[in-house]
Amino acid sequence: MFVLGASSAAATAAAASTTAATISSRILCGTLHSPCSLTTPHNFSSHLLSKTLVRSSSLHFRGVPIKAMAETDTIAASKIASSSSVPGTKQALISLSDKKDLAFVGNGLQELGYTIVSTGGTASALEKAGVAVTKVEQLTQFPEMLDGRVKTLHPNIHGGILARRDLKHHIEALNTHGIGTFDVVVVNLYPFYDKVTSAGGIEFEDGIENIDIGGPAMIRAAAKNHKDVLVVVDTEDYPALLEFLKGNQDDEKFRLKLAWKAFQHVASYDSAVSEWLWKQSVGGTSVSSFSLRYGENPHQKAAFYVDKKLSEVNAGGIATAIQHHGKEMSYNNYLDADAAWNCVCEFKNPTCVVVKHTNPCGVASRDDILEAYRLAVKADPVSAFGGIVAFNVEIDEALAKEIREFRSPTDGETRMFYEIVVAPSYTEKGLEILRGKSKTLRILEAKKNEAGKLSLRQDSDDLTPQDIKFNVVSGKAPQDDELRDAEFAWLCVKHVKSNAIVIAKNNCMLGMGSGQPNRVESLRIAMRKAGDDVKGAALASDAFFPFAWKDAVEEACESGIGVIAEPGGSIRDQDAIDCCNKYGVSLLFTNVRHFRH
Repeated sequence: MFVLGASSAAATAAAASTTAATISSRILCGTLHSPCSLTTPHNFSSHLLSKTLVRSSSLHFRGVPIKAMAETDTIAASKIASSSSVPGTKQALISLSDKKDLAFVGNGLQELGYTIVSTGGTASALEKAGVAVTKVEQLTQFPEMLDGRVKTLHPNIHGGILARRDLKHHIEALNTHGIGTFDVVVVNLYPFYDKVTSAGGIEFEDGIENIDIGGPAMIRAAAKNHKDVLVVVDTEDYPALLEFLKGNQDDEKFRLKLAWKAFQHVASYDSAVSEWLWKQSVGGTSVSSFSLRYGENPHQKAAFYVDKKLSEVNAGGIATAIQHHGKEMSYNNYLDADAAWNCVCEFKNPTCVVVKHTNPCGVASRDDILEAYRLAVKADPVSAFGGIVAFNVEIDEALAKEIREFRSPTDGETRMFYEIVVAPSYTEKGLEILRGKSKTLRILEAKKNEAGKLSLRQDSDDLTPQDIKFNVVSGKAPQDDELRDAEFAWLCVKHVKSNAIVIAKNNCMLGMGSGQPNRVESLRIAMRKAGDDVKGAALASDAFFPFAWKDAVEEACESGIGVIAEPGGSIRDQDAIDCCNKYGVSLLFTNVRHFRH
């Protein structure tokens, strides 16, 4: 192998003699230098040479002048040192941070006729296991540089990995420069993740120095040239590798699988580095496409994340939907819209789905989409009010008018209100009509959901009764024991799925209603469980009551509830206050919502 060296001609000639005595196959093993300790070997250190004084000369290597290298006689000797790299020889490269089963793979490859070329800790581990090792300096003839940042980044390494065997000019280039090919690359990376997540933490500069450069370069090079090079990054694949080599197989799928795992290994590593650097500069755990107004509740921060995997491109779903109109989407809006769209996409016939708190409360399929819409709302008009309506067909002028003007089946008068309308497309007139329904109505256009996914994150809901104020808004103020019951019920309801109602007394939950698409049903479930104990008890609601008279608030008052705690914030809050005053019930506004989906 032709090597540009930094050692004396005599020393190189001696190395050449030693190399000639070894078997013809070669495996390169390396370790990574840990910047935390110069005495501890890690993956991918290389080229540690003793200092040798050389005379300055100017050489030409592939047309590029290289100064401060060895004399011409050193180069000639280097050719002799690499003379075992002749066509037909088997060569490989091993460089491991995780040395699990190193002896197994080292001995196995040596038995198959490979020579082990290694450095640092890996070389020491192999020698202790009885594996013959040749130092990597005999390939590179170049010392480690820049405090270990440059080790295996050398043409004699990467040329041997990347050369295509089916291209004559690649092989000729290798022969010209005395570079042998590698057929096997066994590499894994320095445990950056373990370092930066260690209990004691790590200084920023130490983290930077623990970023592996040479290792990923070798893995990527081998994976790219997987038709000619077997690349292994997982210790679990050692047995399969040896069996493959023993059988002289040529299984393209096996090579592809190893290449896939190699790129995945490097991608995961780079992702950890990227996340760590982002956290150092911005804060958080990942890069989001944009922040949301808040999470499930106003006191929780949240963000919308975009999956950049190739498989997600044009995958459809709410994650890639276009918003044509309305208020900014919230965390709960995304959850509900995603649930509605996933559901409606299941149906082949024209279908309408109505969702409230991620639960379908109305679904209908008809050839006439107008009829399907009416039937879906009719299934549970109370829950449909303020919900999400989704269609799997285009919204035209006629359907848009029906959505805009349709009255609630409960009274025939109240115009239906929705947070979001979702459809695969809109006619120009249909979109114009819907925009006129409400300034806040969110109008989404989404592609059929093949594999599109949402990724949402938010802060935890960790507020306690001590963090908020229970403001008395009714004429009657609660007694001390009633206030304690209200605080207890409020603490319980934050852990119940929305819509959530909890009835409690004397530090004991008497009944709860959860997961219903409307608050009245949750109330009735909770009261049924509480039974006669409901008299004088406290009631907590995770969100405000949209209606009071002949609705949840009045039913609670009529049952004998003593105090009600709710966030407030409804346009009909005064109705709730008036209703409680009529029945002599204390009403507390917390100004804190506890949605939980």
